[in-house]
Formats: sequence, C-alpha cells, structure tokens
Amino acid sequence: MTGPLVPFREIVLKVHSRCDLACDHCYVYEHADQSWRTRPKTISDDAISWTSRRLAEHAATHGLSSLSVILHGGEPLLAGPARLRRVCEELGSALHGIAELDLRIHTNGVQLSPRYLDLFDEFGVKVGISLDGDRTANDRHRRFANGRTSHPLVLDAVHLLRQERYRHLDLGLLCTVDIRNDPIAVYEALAELEPPLVDFLLPHATWDEPPPRPDGSPTAYADWLLAIFDRWTEQGRPVPVRLFASVLSSLSGGPSLTESLGLAPTDLVVVETDGQLEQVDSLKSAYEGAAATGFDVFTNSFDEVAAHPGVRARQLGLAGVSKTCRSCPVVRSCGGGLYTHRYRSAGGFDNPSVYCADLKALVQGIEERAGASLGLPAVTEPYELAGEQQDLTRTLLAALNEELDGRGGESWDRAWELAVRAEGTAAGAAGLDAVLGHPFTRSWLLDALEGVRAGRPDDGRAAERLAASVAAAAVRAGLDLPVRVTYREGRFFLPTLGAVRIGGPGDRGAALVGGTGEGFTVRREGGGHAEPHIALGDPDGPHWQPVRRVTAAGAPGFLLDDLDPYRDCFGTPVAPRLGRDGAEAWGARLAAAWALLEDAVPELAAEAAGALTTLTPLAPSAAGGAAVGRHGYGALAIGAGGDARELALALLGGFRRAKLRALAEVTDLYASDGSWDHRLPWREESVSFSRLLTETYERAGLGLFAPRFLQGVPEALDMIEKAAEPTVDGKRLLAVVRKEISGTHGTCGGKGRNAVLDQ
Repeated sequence: MTGPLVPFREIVLKVHSRCDLACDHCYVYEHADQSWRTRPKTISDDAISWTSRRLAEHAATHGLSSLSVILHGGEPLLAGPARLRRVCEELGSALHGIAELDLRIHTNGVQLSPRYLDLFDEFGVKVGISLDGDRTANDRHRRFANGRTSHPLVLDAVHLLRQERYRHLDLGLLCTVDIRNDPIAVYEALAELEPPLVDFLLPHATWDEPPPRPDGSPTAYADWLLAIFDRWTEQGRPVPVRLFASVLSSLSGGPSLTESLGLAPTDLVVVETDGQLEQVDSLKSAYEGAAATGFDVFTNSFDEVAAHPGVRARQLGLAGVSKTCRSCPVVRSCGGGLYTHRYRSAGGFDNPSVYCADLKALVQGIEERAGASLGLPAVTEPYELAGEQQDLTRTLLAALNEELDGRGGESWDRAWELAVRAEGTAAGAAGLDAVLGHPFTRSWLLDALEGVRAGRPDDGRAAERLAASVAAAAVRAGLDLPVRVTYREGRFFLPTLGAVRIGGPGDRGAALVGGTGEGFTVRREGGGHAEPHIALGDPDGPHWQPVRRVTAAGAPGFLLDDLDPYRDCFGTPVAPRLGRDGAEAWGARLAAAWALLEDAVPELAAEAAGALTTLTPLAPSAAGGAAVGRHGYGALAIGAGGDARELALALLGGFRRAKLRALAEVTDLYASDGSWDHRLPWREESVSFSRLLTETYERAGLGLFAPRFLQGVPEALDMIEKAAEPTVDGKRLLAVVRKEISGTHGTCGGKGRNAVLDQ
C-alpha cells in the first residue's frame, strides 16, 4: 500500500481490562476475540511510561499540535484514582511543550463520584458516559452479573456530572441501538438529561454474525433512527446528535464527524493494559486476533503500527471500500460503514457493511427530510446569488484587513478609515456596495490576499486600490469625502467610473479626489498642474476616459470595461482601450445578439441581464466565444468576430459557466471531485464530476436556445443523480436543470421558438 503514513491523533489507552457490568452486547467480552482473559487487570507503571514516551516521540516526529487520549477499559474507573492520576501525570509531563493533550475517559458511570471528578477537573479529563436510554432500554443489556439494574447508578453519575462545578467536563452520552426498544422513549430519556452530545452506535455485527432483525426488515435500524431524527427535528434539534450531524455534514459537502461513517482515514490506535498496540477495538467482533498487530510500546514506535497493513487498509478512503460501495451514491456519507461491520469469513473485509441497506436508507432518509433546510437559497433563487457573492467579497476584504494586521502602512489604514466613514451613510454604503460588487474587485482582493499569505513584499497596490474604490464610492454617492489616491505613470483608475490622467509617463504621486454631486475634482498634491473638474457624463478627453456603458433591448446596460487594470484575469489576453468606432461596433454586435436571446429565451435572457454587469473585450488574438476568469460574479470576456448568433451562444454559455462558478464559490455543489471518472455522453471522454457538471449545466442552457446542445443532457443528468459526489445543493441544482429542459421551469420560457437557429 502506497502513500504517506497517517499519524495517529487519537489513542485509546486501556487502563483496566475488567468491568463491573456484564453487558451482553459488549464486543470486548462477548464477541469473537477473548484476549482480555490473558491481559493484566490494570496497566503497569512501565506500560504508562513507555506509552507516554512513544506518544511524545510520535507527536514530535509528525509535528502534531494536539493528541487525544481516551482512557478506556473494561471499565477504566476500576483502575482507581491513584492509577488514573499516574496516567494523567505521565502523559501530561511527556507531551508538555510538544503537543496539547486532550484527555478523555469513557465510563459506564457506575463508579463515578466526586473523588474521580475532582481528579478529572485537575487534569482537564472530559467524561463520556454509556447509557442506552430509559430504564427498560438500558436494562435490556447493561446489568450487573447478578442481573441487577445499573440504570439508577448511571443516572446518578449523569446528574453529578451536570452539576455546575463539573459541567465543563461533560462529553455527553453514548447509546447502543437496540431496535426492540422504543426509539422515541430512548431518545426522550437521553434528551431530557440535556447532554452536550448524544451518539447512537449500531451494535457490532458481521456477515457471519449479523445483527438481530426481529421483523426481518432490511432497514429496521434505519427506520429506528429515522423515527428519532423526525422527533429530534420536530423539537428543534435540542441536543446535538453526532450520527445525524455527520450525515448532514457530508450531505452538504463537509467531513464525516465519526469513525463509523465517511471516507476519512483512520487515525486511532489502541494500547492494551499489557502495552500491546492494537487496531481499533471493534475488530474484536470479527475474529480472534483481528485487532492484533504484534507490536508493543516497549519495543515499537507508533509509526511502525501506522505502517501495519491492517491499519493502512483503513486509511485508503474510497479505494478501501468494496466495488459495490464505490459505485453507490451514498458512499461519501456512509463510507462503506464501520470497517468491522464489513467482515465475512469467506472474503475478509472486502464487502459492503452488514448494515448496508440501513445506512443507505438512513442517509437518503435524512437527505429527503432535511434537504430543503440544508440548501442555500441562491441555488434555486437567482436573485439571492448576487447577495451571497457580495457577502463573499466583503468577507475577503475583511480577511485582507485582518491579515495585514498593521502591515498595510499608513495608506491602507487611511483608506480603511475612509471606507468606514463612507459606510456610515446610506448613500455611501450604497456607493461602496456598487464598487465592491464590481467583478474585478474580487480579482485584486484575491491577488492581495495571496501576496500577504505568501509573504511577498507589500508594493502598496492593495492600499491604492482600496483608496480608489472608496473615492469611486464617494463620487457615486455625491459625498463630500476627499480621498487621497495614488497615481502611476500620470494616471489612476476609479473602479466602475474611469481613468483620470493628471501627468505624463513616469509621473507618480498622490492626488485628492472630491465629489461635487455631478462629478468630481482632482487636486494633485504639490500643485504645478491644473485641477481638472470631471463630469461623470464627459466623453474621452485629455484628463478623462470613462468606463463606457453599452445597452441592449431588455437589458439595463453593461459596463464595457476596457480600462480596469485588474480586468486581465480571464486566462486569455484582453483588448486595450477600444476607440470610439470600435466601441460602437462592439455595442451593435451585442445588441443584435441580445435581441436573438430575447426572442428565443426571454426569461433566461432576463436572468442573465440581471446578473451580468461587466463585459470586457478580448484581444483580437484570443479565441472567440466567452471567457470566465478569476473575478467576481457578473463579468464575461467576449471575443472578437463572429455573427450575432455566435455571440448569442457565447453570451449564454459564458453566463451559465459564470453562474455555476459563482454558486460553487458560495456553496458546496459536490465533494470528492476526481475520485470517480465519468463518461461524457456527447463525446468519448472520461472526466471528473466537476467537468461533467459544468458541461451539462452549460449545454442545458444552450439547448434552450439551440436544441442540438440538448443531445446527451438527459443522460448526463441521470449520471449526475446517481453519482456519489453531488451534495444536497448539487441535487437541488440538478432538479432546477431538469425543470428547465422539461419546459416546466420559468427560465426556459420560449423553448422551441427559435429552432431555426440550428439549421
């Protein structure tokens, strides 16, 4: 198995190997592996010392900032306060100055008392308690050897831990599922205790020893858990439930939050009371010796365990699940299930989980129930996307200010202060929104952030652009707010407005820009030149080149931005400033193309008109069509040449790519991109999911204008729906596209009216 070693970040330390309960579902004592019988009851001083030493070595080798150590058993409290103190002291001393130590203990709670909790408070040991619900449910398995109930003692432990002086140590409750219990009674008994977390675990089982299914239902465990999910949701999700949170996270494109689900590599190792190093404990349910590695803390490092084939097999992600699982649409969420639950003596672990049907039903059931609440409105409501994008730009600006942390110099601080002042008035805030909403604002913010994070020397351009943006906002708002801007080569640019010339080549300095209501004045510091007054409607002149606006029927008009110094962000050369004749010809081409879109797909054209704000001409040497680049939502670069129909296709295709990119910037439409290959229906090529989605989304839009582009789109949509990569928002977008091409969605109004375009 190839690839770098995954360091262990979680260590289960067995401090006692016996238990004071006789739970009949316990994997340690009741399942296939009976190695507990030969182990010492309590961990020795040598085993504690060597474990601490090995952990410090492992953390230092891999530069780990923190390590979690879970004190476990058997029942760890049986080790007694003195032994537990020794463990905490040794671990803390060994890791001091190397890594932060996160100490936890998992207990049945029967022995828990203030004496233990005072000790745990001293060392910051967090406490998790096993409780299977109400008394009827808990007594089904968690009894003493003589059959006596443990429920009252466990409740006492939970209430003790909830006291104000110990509440900060409370990790929550762990509940093992038994489908013979009433799911609502179990859930409400746990929720009533107001724990910081509830975790439901499926009982350990394999294909050789499958879980009980009294009614024979293949989804009995999913049905049981979904009943709880429904009640939990009805009540407003009053307590966190890790199993549900993990599924919801993965459905939205986030990580799994538990080892039992998801494709994240395992980073856990077990140290037994005799110092033996073993794999995850649940493997004891598979067969005798399944968890063994042959290593111990006295003679082996944790890196040696990390290289063990059994450990590596659980670090392979998608490659480590069965062929059946790799082609399953819920594999990102379930991850093939817990490794132990895949075991079959005839074929080892290369199988789906024995809970396969349950896991699929659980994930899909949660998706069906929670999809709407998980989704971002911008996916289905186009007008929401501009707001999300504006928020993103402002977030990037705030991040840049924070990361500069005083390193931007006086110029940045002055510009930031002026931005805050402008934001304090309604007109100024609107002006800032207009300037920050300009697509090329995103370009300079990304460039500046990359420079700061890479440690590149500050060349002052970030402060210059911020000052120019504030000046442009003040001019737009008619504010009496003089702003000091920097000019280079005798000129400076006001975003969304135009370029001002106040000197010649080689001239560099500062000038004050002040609004006058209908325009602005420019006063060069140091004098020596006339102070131009510029009206916003002025044409090209010796001091002023405005950003032109081109109009088309049905559209409010677009900025024809051939001036912004940050417009060169499309990955292909952009044109220099167009002459008057060139700009008029460009506008005429746009008007003709837009008229075709208005006639064929009026509602889709209206959506594009409401979203696109800025068009930038590409250089004559660039390829035709439309380009989308490293900028905010609303910009397209348009190539020269081609007739009105070709330009209409370019505009529509470019808009669809721009919109999909903008959506992907504010929400996760898919996850695990590149893990699977997908065949394009319209040509013989295997591509990643992102490429399949991009081309499908673009072709679906183009197909409403020119039906030949719809060839293969329904097949592609079926492939996307069955794939594992799409998130909840990805599937919501898929539903929108299906409605578009079926003629039932508003934006496809006019479908079929212009079929002549395909002739």
